[in-house]
Amino acid sequence: MKIFRRILALTGSIAFISACACSGHEPVVTQQEKQTEINLSWWGTDARNRYTIKAVEMFEEKYPDIKVNCSYSEWSGYEERSKIQMRSNTEADVMQINFSWLSQYSEDGTGYYDINQLKNFDISNFSGDVLEYGIKNDRLNAIPIAMNAETVYINKDIYDKYGLEIPQTWDDLFKSADVMKKDGIYAMSGASKSIWLYLIAHTEQVTGKRIIKKNKLNFKAKDFQNMIEFYKELVDRSVIPQLEYYDSKEIAKETYAGSVAWVSDATNYFGTMIEDGVNIITADYTTLDGNNVGEGWYAKPATMYAVSKNTQHPEEAGLLLDFLMNSPEMAELQGVEKGIPLSNSAKKTIEKNYMLYGIQYEASQKMEGCQLAELAPVLENNSLIDDFFSACNDVIYDKATAKESAETLMIKISEYF
Repeated sequence: MKIFRRILALTGSIAFISACACSGHEPVVTQQEKQTEINLSWWGTDARNRYTIKAVEMFEEKYPDIKVNCSYSEWSGYEERSKIQMRSNTEADVMQINFSWLSQYSEDGTGYYDINQLKNFDISNFSGDVLEYGIKNDRLNAIPIAMNAETVYINKDIYDKYGLEIPQTWDDLFKSADVMKKDGIYAMSGASKSIWLYLIAHTEQVTGKRIIKKNKLNFKAKDFQNMIEFYKELVDRSVIPQLEYYDSKEIAKETYAGSVAWVSDATNYFGTMIEDGVNIITADYTTLDGNNVGEGWYAKPATMYAVSKNTQHPEEAGLLLDFLMNSPEMAELQGVEKGIPLSNSAKKTIEKNYMLYGIQYEASQKMEGCQLAELAPVLENNSLIDDFFSACNDVIYDKATAKESAETLMIKISEYF
């Protein structure tokens, strides 16, 4: 008996044909469809990377005809790489984006796919108010995962050590710094964007007016002069480290008794410390009189998912987007790491599994309890923020007066509006 095996390559599939020459039966053909490959990109910590990769594996098990290629990194450099990819039409089919990208890269709404056109995405899980964040020119460009706000985190152990009350006002911070600075400890700290927004909160409280009104710049040179002078005072009196010397690693070393950081960064910055028994708490939003109404503080979508306008596989992209945002599997893996989910089904899952706890959840509750104003995307423009702190340094290093520096800054900042 002679046995032969023949392998034929077919378009879009591989067929395996096996037949016995003396069997008298027709060859049996087993066909396996070729997988459709799509790409997913995101930024985050190692913990976020691990659970997102696990979610992708679960998605591929559920949809074996779809292969997801993952691209991920820390935030640093992610936007620049994504910008280059979007310009060259090589961006991922599904991508995590920042809220400000909608204005920067899709002002007319054509920068991303219209999610309303995705048949496999359950949009009913989101309220109209939530979806509004992702709409540009009547096109739904992105879906927010959770809400985010700069939050004040305090190492209560340090404050207790010095017998100090948790600061609620700006005066409280200066009084705390007067006690701590002799030991090289700062009462507060933060990265550039966090301190920029912190200073805006102070200036809005002092002046009683918003930095932006009706989508127009509402601050004058005098207001920016106040911001510059207040930043210099915070640095001169050792309330915060000068931004050039800020290092987030000093949080764990307990050189900083407080930090201003996003809700979405709470676990990243403080998770290990809390596990080690350090008492980190979410404090009230700093105000002039300690009323904790959040005056001058802003909220925005934590992160968002968008679909590439160039995707060749909208059906598969829609399935992946739905899995990432609405599935119980992803909800259990993600928990409140990015904040309390805005998807109704995802939120029900974490409620059912008793996952609403921890520093991230506490920060989310603080944010929701104050009805903060919506952050305008332009206020996250890195170039604008760099211009502001460059003006501050001109004053700190005696290159210009605060008035001169603010007037020069006003000309630069006007270009962003």
